[in-house]
Amino acid sequence: MPEQPNAKPSATPDDPRSQRDKMQSGDLYLADDPELAAASRRAYLLMREYEKQYAINLADAHKVLEELLGSVAPDVHIKPPFFVDYGKYITIGAGSFANYGLMALDVAPITIGKDVLMGPNVQLLTPTHPIDIELRRAKYEAAKPIVIHDNAWLGGGVIVLAGVTIGENSIIGAGSVVTKDIPANVVAVGNPARVIRAIE
Repeated sequence: MPEQPNAKPSATPDDPRSQRDKMQSGDLYLADDPELAAASRRAYLLMREYEKQYAINLADAHKVLEELLGSVAPDVHIKPPFFVDYGKYITIGAGSFANYGLMALDVAPITIGKDVLMGPNVQLLTPTHPIDIELRRAKYEAAKPIVIHDNAWLGGGVIVLAGVTIGENSIIGAGSVVTKDIPANVVAVGNPARVIRAIE
């Protein structure tokens, strides 16, 4: 069962923070806020431009990637299509590669280290929703960060859920659903992903 985000919505008269500030704090927030909607549309336009430029000139495509993401090393290679919520909460280290169809929903920060490999259709999903029916009906959301450490390898179709950290050098088998932290130097597979062996 997913962990419930903060039980009380922070959208009360005595909370002056913007929905964006609440989102970044990991508190419940309303995603249909105009500021967040504008940021999401900006990201969508940049994703489309990235795909267009990728077919023409990789150097120009990388410039779009630099505009879209919070931080991206010069030699990062992401094959389009590439999907994000906002983009600016994503950091990708040197030498990392993502095959077609990476979905990185960065409602909370997503940190991808150096030399990380991701197969096609990997999903990095930071958003969560309340278990409480009334809060969910009122369209409240929250999120938890995802961290993927250096030299990890995520096979095709891997899904990493909110709040998960994957340790350095670890391998996640294709099609696995990662619901809890994975330590460094192991192979994990399955749904939910479980460690099956150490990497010497």
